[in-house]
Amino acid sequence: MSGTEADATLESVDILGILRALPHRYPFLLVDRITNIRGDEFGVGIKNVTINEPQFMGHFPERPVMPGVLLVEAMAQTAGVMVMRAQGQSERPKLVYFMTIDGAKFRKPVTPGDRVEFHMTKTAQKRNIWWYHGKAMVDGALVCEAQISAMMGA
Repeated sequence: MSGTEADATLESVDILGILRALPHRYPFLLVDRITNIRGDEFGVGIKNVTINEPQFMGHFPERPVMPGVLLVEAMAQTAGVMVMRAQGQSERPKLVYFMTIDGAKFRKPVTPGDRVEFHMTKTAQKRNIWWYHGKAMVDGALVCEAQISAMMGA
């Protein structure tokens, strides 16, 4: 299969699909779109960082920086939507619970005006638990990475 044919089979989810898959709402919904989805194996979440987000009022107002914990949460939300879609969940009958964060590294600050891409790759699955390696990228530069796991529950 050529690269063009492979790209044509990739899925994406807009904000309305994300809202259907996740229980999160403003100000804790941290992903605007998910592209390049291949089942629960790989996907790219997109977050457009804007100055009017509430965390910037108190997180270094003179030089606003996106809190690292929110970058990791956005990784988990990206993976959560991928898992829900792969399980065939069109509505939210189940929740995905964050279980672990390992090896989190924050390499560069993320600031308003940045477009963050969360590249999520599944590393393992056992029953109702998924493990992912996530990389947050801004303009092709690695800004954050972590290993995360989550469990699908009732």
